[in-house]
Amino acid sequence: MIVSGTTAQALVPTADPSWLLRETGYELLRESTFETRFAISNGFLGVRGGLATHLGACRAIPPRTYVAGLFDTPTPDSAVPELVPAADWLQVRILLPDGPLMRCPNRSSRALTLDMRRGTLFTEARQTCNAPLDVRLRTLRLVSLDLRAIGMQLIELEIENGVSDLTLEASFGPTDFELAPERADLDLKAWRTWRSGRSLAIAAAASLQVDGTERQPTARGDLSWSWSWTASPGQVVSFQRIIAVTRHHSVDVHSGARARKELAAARTLGWQGLIARHEAAWAGRWHCSDVRVEGDPAAQAALRFAIFHLNGAVNPSDPQVSVAARALTGDDYRGHVFWDTEIFLLPFYTLTWPEAARTLLMYRFRTLDAARAKAAAMGWRGALYAWESADIGDEVTPKQTVGPDRKILDILCGSQEQHISADVAYAVWQYWRATEDETFLREAGAEIILETARFWAARAEPEADGLRHIRGIIGPDEYHEAVDDNAFTNMMARWNIERGLDVAALLQELWPETWDGLSERLGLDEPELIQWREAAQTIVTGFDPATGLFEQFAGFSALEEIDLAAYSGRSVPMDVVLGRERTQLTQVIKQADVVALLALLPEVFAGRAAETNFDHYEPRCGHGSSLSRAMHGIAAARLGRSETALQYFRQSAAIDLADTHVAISGGIHIAALGGVWLIAIFGIAGLSLRPDGLAFDPQLPEAWRSLEFRLHWRGRHLIVTIDPAARVFRVALETGSGMPVYVRGSRYLVSADEALAVPLDP
Repeated sequence: MIVSGTTAQALVPTADPSWLLRETGYELLRESTFETRFAISNGFLGVRGGLATHLGACRAIPPRTYVAGLFDTPTPDSAVPELVPAADWLQVRILLPDGPLMRCPNRSSRALTLDMRRGTLFTEARQTCNAPLDVRLRTLRLVSLDLRAIGMQLIELEIENGVSDLTLEASFGPTDFELAPERADLDLKAWRTWRSGRSLAIAAAASLQVDGTERQPTARGDLSWSWSWTASPGQVVSFQRIIAVTRHHSVDVHSGARARKELAAARTLGWQGLIARHEAAWAGRWHCSDVRVEGDPAAQAALRFAIFHLNGAVNPSDPQVSVAARALTGDDYRGHVFWDTEIFLLPFYTLTWPEAARTLLMYRFRTLDAARAKAAAMGWRGALYAWESADIGDEVTPKQTVGPDRKILDILCGSQEQHISADVAYAVWQYWRATEDETFLREAGAEIILETARFWAARAEPEADGLRHIRGIIGPDEYHEAVDDNAFTNMMARWNIERGLDVAALLQELWPETWDGLSERLGLDEPELIQWREAAQTIVTGFDPATGLFEQFAGFSALEEIDLAAYSGRSVPMDVVLGRERTQLTQVIKQADVVALLALLPEVFAGRAAETNFDHYEPRCGHGSSLSRAMHGIAAARLGRSETALQYFRQSAAIDLADTHVAISGGIHIAALGGVWLIAIFGIAGLSLRPDGLAFDPQLPEAWRSLEFRLHWRGRHLIVTIDPAARVFRVALETGSGMPVYVRGSRYLVSADEALAVPLDP
């Protein structure tokens, strides 16, 4: 039995509006946008934000549930795995004798409220027109951040007027992705994927109370219940359902046992206990990651929305999976993992939730053999990570797609967009610098960096000019394919090789036994390290000392210049406006490329080179990717252009929070949300990581009266406050020993006994 109790208090969102996202009314054309924006997730389960089926005059499409790591190929001849939607566990029908109860709800009364503080979705609707009963309907939905296998649904129906027989039916809808049924009991169903050998099991319990008295079902079936009674004015009906979902990476005839065990633990807590523990888990996450902005409510809302989805996207207990491009909120990109995770998400996790960051990097370590296999298949040594990865790390980028003109287009990213290996190494190194997690470095991180460095030393081939070139590549700017010496790729490759040498030296100095074992297993000797040094010194960078510019790739400067300002009113990307073939012959850039180097490797831009390159490439970028504006925002802030940075901040946030991007129907842009945090912390607050501590060069926009945020650094928890009005920069240690902090180039020490306050010049 689910522990009983009143649902009224639970169905009331947080009072503080700064924690709420709310939409009222119903518009069919915007429904898929709402489903994305109001999605909830815990890193294992993700549920889109649509209303439960048949609860209102919405389209009868169930809110999809996704289970992390549940991949299969849709047909026997398909080579591309997809994330498999699970069955609709929220399905409810409330019936009068002559049809559905909510056949004529007041559309203006329909409301969706996402309580980001509590990690809970609320819905509300009323029916008051031409029906036997006037009713008020309220629902609550959550996937537990404390017990990640658990989902919960509460429904409260208040009868305001009328008398009628009423029936409530709760069931599980079918999944639209074919799964093979394995088992069907009253409390459990189990399925398996046809081709990937994965098992899914869902156990469930449900109960219904009328005026606080529990009613026994009048009918039962496999994960289905039905109750019938006579409704009358003043009656309050409460329905509760708890589910437990388990995923297994092999077909298991006992796959339901764990689901039943998880459900039993949840039922012992009861729905009130589940809510309490879920909210406590969210309170813990917000304590470590909240960012507070005074003076700019829109920026505050954007940061809360971004951090909410970032915290809900990862499961620190599951190294079998990573965060997909749309997290667990939609179908776009088939649930595949890109460089987005390492470059746009890992900084947030590393500095606010290192356990989650470590887990995501362990996914890359677990898939290292697949990266080695890809490199070997293409004729190189080392590890080349998949551009698109699913659960086992194989390259799963589709070979073709249909273009805007309905023509079949070849997709070359899977073979040519190779900077992913340097991106993974970058995330590993940043994690190591921020945490000094020796166990991770010795057991996983060092091998990733060494094997990716080995790849680049092989990939950058020496030529007659005495330099090493990387030819036939795609950089972040995917408008230009098969280019030579892309500046971003080459510079990141050089950086990766240099970090490989650093890791080798570090292991030799501090952990010689680890080095001996690892170097022997990898066949890595001193002559190869000497080759790496030569490679790092001779890779072409594209830098022109005369102009101070890094040429984006060889020949880029000779391409046709396009005035993007003349196309400022466009509603589609520039490659659609100009056509794919012409775009490749122009200097139109899809997304930050050299500008991304400004954000990731600012140290390579000496003197005025940073300003020169930003000013050259910014007007050439069409921002055809949701990732682009984050890099521009960071770079602009570091140049002291805080208002420009704020503009990019708002544009990044608008991708998911405004109704200007139809692509949101396929899921949230989790990397753009990571970019919102990056612009605020690495850009506007001016954070950078030093070998001995953290450095800040704050550049707050005029509207921001103050900025406060929390960071985790080598076992310490810090609270950072930037207060331009008081002209002070403060750092307080919540936990941990004293450490150096750099503010605008000056070194200070913050102690556990007393907060640091540094005067700020205007």
